[in-house]
Amino acid sequence: MKIFTIEELKQYDGSQKGNPVYFAYKGKAYDVTNHPLFIDGIHFEHYAGCDLTDYMKDAPHLDEVLEKLKIIGGVEG
Repeated sequence: MKIFTIEELKQYDGSQKGNPVYFAYKGKAYDVTNHPLFIDGIHFEHYAGCDLTDYMKDAPHLDEVLEKLKIIGGVEG
């Protein structure tokens, strides 16, 4: 599995058509490229290409929703 830096992860924010869409949570990198709730890399007010760990504490759902997503690596830093 690839280990991403935060800077590398920014390349996968959904702004470039054809590129994968990733985000980080608790040190893991997730692929949401074809996920219907991350259209163009945006999930409500949250953006792909970054670490969403701090934002999840205010989410209306629990960590279990991430179990359905594909983990593609880790995130350092």
